[in-house]
Amino acid sequence: METRELTVVAGSFVGFQLLFSVVSPRLASTITPDCRRLPPPKLTEWNSRLVSTVHALIVGFFCLYILWFDDAVNANPVWGDPNLVKLNVAITCGYLVYDLVLLACNWKTMGDGFFVCHHLAALYAYGYVLTRGVLPYFANFRLISELSTPFVNQRWFFEALKYPRSHWMVVSNGVAMAVVFFLVRIAVMPSYWASVFATFGTPEFERLGLGAQVAWITSCIALDVLNTIWMYKIARGCFKVLMGRGGAKVKHVEDKKSSPDSKHVNNHTD
Repeated sequence: METRELTVVAGSFVGFQLLFSVVSPRLASTITPDCRRLPPPKLTEWNSRLVSTVHALIVGFFCLYILWFDDAVNANPVWGDPNLVKLNVAITCGYLVYDLVLLACNWKTMGDGFFVCHHLAALYAYGYVLTRGVLPYFANFRLISELSTPFVNQRWFFEALKYPRSHWMVVSNGVAMAVVFFLVRIAVMPSYWASVFATFGTPEFERLGLGAQVAWITSCIALDVLNTIWMYKIARGCFKVLMGRGGAKVKHVEDKKSSPDSKHVNNHTD
């Protein structure tokens, strides 16, 4: 890994940490004073999700820029010039390290083994991009999925502030979340896998070596299975809200969660 990428990873880690501990609390108390009444565990997750949204917007739009304008990466998806992709991946790696530290420091309220495995697997896969410069197009293409994260986080913000699910802003965000999630995680699958299959048997693919090939294909299959399951759940929930069902049940669950004796539920699912 070159010095530039290490600097970006370290810089993004520090930047996201400052955003979490300094900027987010002040911004939230100014724009949304009601959040100050949340219990400490939820305040921590509030700040965490704001950082998650900022990261998703930075990486997601940078990803689109590379897909549209980086001719070198698009011309050779396996071994194309990875400079811009490395920068985008380094930002994401810095965020993943920050999030792992956050989970470790708040394990009792936010700890989730699934997310630890997810982050470690992502760091392992992106390590190939940063150290060997391989698969720049495919690594960058995967980051487009981050564009759905702000809507997922916004849903959590509404729930934390106890907005009813019938509120027009909640419904609008839910529909937008379902549409964007489908576009950036499901609808792109045929195009993505067509590009993957097109590399099979080529000298560029063979040059990768077995380790990179296995890490690439298995991680993609696992992510797409998860995305399909999540899409089903999101679509089902969106349909219930649009049909006007589930409101009373949701309110009962939220009241239960907000009771003093209830254990904080980890909603860190982006």
